[in-house]
Amino acid sequence: MHNNIILAGVGGQGILSIAAVIDLAAIHSGLTIKQAEVHGMSQRGGAVQSHLRIADRTIHSDLIPSGQADLILSVEPMEALRYLPWLRPGGMIVTSTDPVKNIPDYPDEQELRKALEATRNHLLIDALQLSRKAGSTRTSNMVMLGAAAAWTGLAPDTLEHGIRELFQRKGEDIVNMNIAAFRSGQAVQEQL
Repeated sequence: MHNNIILAGVGGQGILSIAAVIDLAAIHSGLTIKQAEVHGMSQRGGAVQSHLRIADRTIHSDLIPSGQADLILSVEPMEALRYLPWLRPGGMIVTSTDPVKNIPDYPDEQELRKALEATRNHLLIDALQLSRKAGSTRTSNMVMLGAAAAWTGLAPDTLEHGIRELFQRKGEDIVNMNIAAFRSGQAVQEQL
């Protein structure tokens, strides 16, 4: 087992929470994980990305080489496109369609969508709508994790265990809301 995942988004979207859940799930699965993060001006909506490398053997580098990512999981559509050079042929892009227009010349949404749809393997998710149904738009990152779960190489119940572990200090209601969001994203993926 060897899986390279790039998480992408902007500050405040919960990229590091997604990474923490995946880390916990990998550890509980007895796997090795390496993680590298780049934080832009995250409090001002700057780019945030994380490289996650999961394997059942030793991993020597925490950075994913160009053309070697198995999955780009993005919570912002423009950020998904930014990391296309890292995607391996046949790799998967799972991204939210909800833009964060934090720059004056943000690209046209229809053009962004066309560019994403032109990639070979993609899943575009309206994460905000699903997170509202789960109880809070703050859970859109867990919606996205659920939608991408099939490509993480980790069992969904192990990912749910990671969600429970990460959010347990915030109380059972927050845990249940995040698990509901995860499951709603997973349901979209399963309908493919």
